Amino acid sequence: MEFTAEQLSHHNGSDPPKPIYVAIMGRVLDVTSGKSFYGPGGAYAMFSDMDASRALAKMSKNVEDVCPSLDA
Repeated sequence: MEFTAEQLSHHNGSDPPKPIYVAIMGRVLDVTSGKSFYGPGGAYAMFSDMDASRALAKMSKNVEDVCPSLDA
């Protein structure tokens, strides 16, 4: 699947009929089955609807790390 950042931003679980997506290194993953984790109020909700490559690589839940760049 290919999405622009704008298109991806509509898939965070706040609209129940839409799937929840997380992107890693530009690859979009459907994490809807983990809605309790990635949906609103979930422990990993900050990763939903964006490319969270850096945060996931660093095993970080800091908002400033949720971005597609792996550069330090």
